[in-house]
Amino acid sequence: MTQLQRNLSSRHISMIALGGSLGTGIFLTSGAALYQAGPAGALLAYGIMGIMVYFLLTSLGEMAAYRPISGSFCQYANDYVGPSFGFAMGYNYWFNWAITIAVELIAASIVMQYWFPHANPIYFSALFFIVILAINLLPVKGYGESEFWLSCIKVGAIVFFIVLGIFLIAHHPAASTHYWHLSDGPFHGGLATMFSVFILSGFSFQGTELVGIAAGEAKDPQQSLPRAIKNVFWRILLFYVGTLLIISLLIPFTDPRLLNSQESVALSPFTLIMHQAQFFHGASVLNAIILLALLSACNSDLYSATRILFHLSQAKQAPSIFSRLNRFHIPIWALLATASFGILAVLLQQFGSNGVFLWLVNISSLAGFIAWFGIALSHYRFRAHYLQSGNALENLPFKAPWYPIAPLIALSLTSIVILGQAYVLYMQHQLNAMMLLSNYIGLIIVLMLYVGHRYRIRKTTQVLA
Repeated sequence: MTQLQRNLSSRHISMIALGGSLGTGIFLTSGAALYQAGPAGALLAYGIMGIMVYFLLTSLGEMAAYRPISGSFCQYANDYVGPSFGFAMGYNYWFNWAITIAVELIAASIVMQYWFPHANPIYFSALFFIVILAINLLPVKGYGESEFWLSCIKVGAIVFFIVLGIFLIAHHPAASTHYWHLSDGPFHGGLATMFSVFILSGFSFQGTELVGIAAGEAKDPQQSLPRAIKNVFWRILLFYVGTLLIISLLIPFTDPRLLNSQESVALSPFTLIMHQAQFFHGASVLNAIILLALLSACNSDLYSATRILFHLSQAKQAPSIFSRLNRFHIPIWALLATASFGILAVLLQQFGSNGVFLWLVNISSLAGFIAWFGIALSHYRFRAHYLQSGNALENLPFKAPWYPIAPLIALSLTSIVILGQAYVLYMQHQLNAMMLLSNYIGLIIVLMLYVGHRYRIRKTTQVLA
């Protein structure tokens, strides 16, 4: 068997796209954006990044609806930019999510220490690993159902928080725009701090592109993908912007608890506002929701990385064994290889190789923006290729708006964010060779993959000639 089954329905696709970006970024670190840039600065940064993500999603939607394949934008990068670019994007994205599996497992075990402070966290990592692996061993509909319900819980928690916040704003005398005029005003710290939040907001939105990976197993992708992209983006933007606005009206942005540098549940803005509402068990409830969010993210990480490795194998860029399917039409060897890579990173962390693991986390963080750059460039080249082949725009199942301005804006902003890591280090007085290497190791690996593949193609061409 060489073909995946199309068993993901429209509701599965919508929740995969929605749940992909709702995690610790909104539950734990959203308050830090307000503390660093002030309410207006944070809202502006998230708004700008949200618009860019919308451009990226519509770009991906146009290509995925036209050619719904597993490993979608890696293949688009190969076909519309070049084989070496596609090769580098494929391994960049696979490595990104394979490493993130370990990050989520470690984070989930830390969350469990809230209730079991004396237990060895590796036991929880092992337990969650077995559960996530078992879900991904089931037919793809099992993954879709699990992600649907986990995402429903996250969405329900955020909607409850927004409703609670509106109630407190209407009945609490301290809840007013007075908080916006503390210190140096709503644009606290000026452009420098807003740029830091710009980077932070980008990381919060990462995962929305997972809908493109699911295209190869979606029922009626020409209909379900555009619908999911149109609906999900506005919900995500509403959740982030709405949450930030409510926090800014209920908690002074100068409150140091918002920084939450240790990512403590007790100092989450959600928990702080629940305490204002005298919901004193809020921290424990929020901890449970964050745990589900992490497991949902880990579930998606393993699914997407497996499909990328399966695609690389089908494209003859990885060993052929990774394209073999079991009786449930699951790429079993790609799944086991990806899962093994993830658990290896957990063991590296557990047995003290913190320096190595920090580098792996930095690779994962930057890889998301590199993937976004690849999506924007692929779409820019796709539309030109599509028209040059004599096709008409009206025949596209879904047409991305604002072309070519939208992909060009996305290309520019992702480049600024990638290169801006050095600026952030400079502002933090940490600009040195080791920190630069640590932050840019992912970009260096992608460039090495690209150059190495081009060199191999050139040598092969010379031999054949």
